[in-house]
Amino acid sequence: MYSLLRPFLFALPPEAAHAAALGALSFSPRLASLLAPRVAARPRRRLGLLFPNPVGLAAGWDKDGKALEGLSAFGFGFVEIGTVTPRPQPGNPRPRLFRLLEHEALINRMGFNNEGMEALAQRLERLRRRPPVLGINIGRNKDTPNEEADRDYRACLERLFPYADYFTINVSSPNTPGLRGLQSASALRTLASALLDARERLETRHGRRPPLLFKLAPDLASQELDALAAAVRELGIEGLVLTNTTLARPGLERHPLAREPGGLSGRPLRPLAETILREMRERLGPEPLLIGVGGILSAEDAERRFAAGADLIQLYTGLIFRGPSLIAECARAAPAETMP
Repeated sequence: MYSLLRPFLFALPPEAAHAAALGALSFSPRLASLLAPRVAARPRRRLGLLFPNPVGLAAGWDKDGKALEGLSAFGFGFVEIGTVTPRPQPGNPRPRLFRLLEHEALINRMGFNNEGMEALAQRLERLRRRPPVLGINIGRNKDTPNEEADRDYRACLERLFPYADYFTINVSSPNTPGLRGLQSASALRTLASALLDARERLETRHGRRPPLLFKLAPDLASQELDALAAAVRELGIEGLVLTNTTLARPGLERHPLAREPGGLSGRPLRPLAETILREMRERLGPEPLLIGVGGILSAEDAERRFAAGADLIQLYTGLIFRGPSLIAECARAAPAETMP
């Protein structure tokens, strides 16, 4: 079915195609049933959560949770929405999304365009069908300085706390000026400490304890990984999402779109994302949870990411180029586990 829809979608500009797909699933969740593959059960129990399979949707596809009912029918083991910020913001000027067909890649500089945490909370309150595991990816507003970033993250955490099975703290988007400064070990310690303290207070109020994960960039040097791994161990951070998009342009030096500012995703990102995941697993050992994302476009890519140390994986750009059948392929490629 997706093979019939893809030519229509790819005839549209990338952002228009995305809006069309999101709108269709939002308006008619049953459409997902026509596109959904049969997804093998590969259950995982991680951080107190039961994932029916280890293949999820990465943040960015459905920033505002508008298509969650449709996405829930696709067979994902989990869905991550966002990035959401405290206040609504339009994102960067258009055009801000570029399709590199021959490289199965995207360049985006969306800039956390979203309707804000209040609109998302109200939408989640009305939700009739939800994914088996729901993650919410949170960020700071563009005009909030890093010195005050903890305020924005705490606001999102507090407002959305009743709805998330886990939170991902996005400190690695290349499209919000200065945001990646929060990835330094010292800045991460300060932010993580504030959010862990906030979660303790919220747990007392709500009687639940969603895990906190941090999403990192693929453009980190070895010494930065050493320092970050030490901070993760010291603070007891429960998980990492590896990785976000890259500012590098591997193999694209001659491409006419290579000079477009923004983060690169898709096939060219695969080696960088896989390497960062493997190196962090080597530094951290069997804990914490690691979610592998970036450049997964086939069952073989999924196998390699699990072999590199991923507990779970996420799809985004691969889903655009390959369609929902990729979910089933990657689920079948996951190693089976004996459930306790």
